[in-house]
Amino acid sequence: MKHQRLIPAFAAVLVSISGLLRAAEPTQQPVPESLDLRTAVQFAVDNNFAIRQARERIKQQEGVEIEIRAQQLPHIAAGSSYSFNDKEISTSFPATDRTWGIGLTARQTIYAGGGVQASIQASRLVREAALLELQGVINEQLLLVRTKFYNVLLNRQRITVQEENVKLLEEQLRNARNRFEAGASSNFELLRAEVALANGRPPLIQSRNDFRLSVEELRQVLGFTTRDLANAPKVPQFSGSLEVGSEEPVALSDALSSARANRPELQRITKLSESSEKRVKAARAGYQPTVEVYGRYDFARGTPTAAWDDRRDGWTAGVQASWNVFDGRATAGRVAQAKSALNQTRLTLDEATLAVEVEVRRAHSSLQEAWELVQSTGKVVSQADEALRLANVRHDAGTATQLDVLTSQVALTEAKLNQLTSYHRYNVAIASMRKATGLSDNFISK
Repeated sequence: MKHQRLIPAFAAVLVSISGLLRAAEPTQQPVPESLDLRTAVQFAVDNNFAIRQARERIKQQEGVEIEIRAQQLPHIAAGSSYSFNDKEISTSFPATDRTWGIGLTARQTIYAGGGVQASIQASRLVREAALLELQGVINEQLLLVRTKFYNVLLNRQRITVQEENVKLLEEQLRNARNRFEAGASSNFELLRAEVALANGRPPLIQSRNDFRLSVEELRQVLGFTTRDLANAPKVPQFSGSLEVGSEEPVALSDALSSARANRPELQRITKLSESSEKRVKAARAGYQPTVEVYGRYDFARGTPTAAWDDRRDGWTAGVQASWNVFDGRATAGRVAQAKSALNQTRLTLDEATLAVEVEVRRAHSSLQEAWELVQSTGKVVSQADEALRLANVRHDAGTATQLDVLTSQVALTEAKLNQLTSYHRYNVAIASMRKATGLSDNFISK
């Protein structure tokens, strides 16, 4: 096993995730002829429903950021009016029965106690937190993809083992029948061989069904949808192996350090904590005055001091300031809420850090167990295969019974299945450790 390097700096991660946001909308695709793990991971990044929903949450937060940033920009509004009235009630001189006007007003806040800037910074931090949430969702979903893909490989190999088992049992049945017909054995040995073959077929049938179900589970986590009924019976050729290398698992201290530095869940809560600090500052801005400049241009006819034929236009400019000397402690209440939200976020960070450390320790323990299982099953298959060969030789020589042969055959099948299970658990444990330590895929951005 080759351990991945730690993910690059936070800025590079944000650039990578931003590339994911620009991925094309998923389309209906035909079932591929072959599928490997790398292709499955890439497909899931673009099509997995949880990942797509996380992308939409980022777009939603971008809209919130634009809305808040609008407080920093000038506001321009236009208004117009046109009215009819009886000359008897006209207030203009000379009397007129209609009025018309157009006005254009521009306002710009120049001071708000730092509240606007703090709100913009808080919103930007929330968006960065949403990006980190996306990375966390990707890591979680890719763990599912890897696990489901390994399940497919495991069940495919189980089919091979069970087919080999049935083939050997069929061969043993032929030998037993030949010996019985030659008068060299009793009907009991023939009957035992028939029963052994019959008992060997249900595990093969179950393995084939497990393979079909594991393919559907993988399809679900990939987000592969198709309405073409022609694709219904088609299954790709899965490429890959459950074989493992000889390198021992990573040290626990290194795993914990990687998780603290790279887990997007922790980085996300840190960003939210920084955002909460900005929101406290924005709430305190309520104690400060607000100053804005404005300008207005009006064009009117039929005003109270002018007849309809008399047109008037002009501009107005000024500075306007407001200060809530006493607002019933509303600002104090908002500040208290913001401080409490900040404290809650900090507590959430501490809680999440503990949860991540526990997750890393559990993943490391599972990886250590899987590694020991791989080593313990390393030579069992070859030993069981040799035991079966010797049992057949002894049986042919008349020094061993058919029960010895069948027992050796069962032991060989069990050894192969145990080895496959240990390989599967090791690969799943590697994937779990990868997610627990926050390692990301460098090839998933487009």
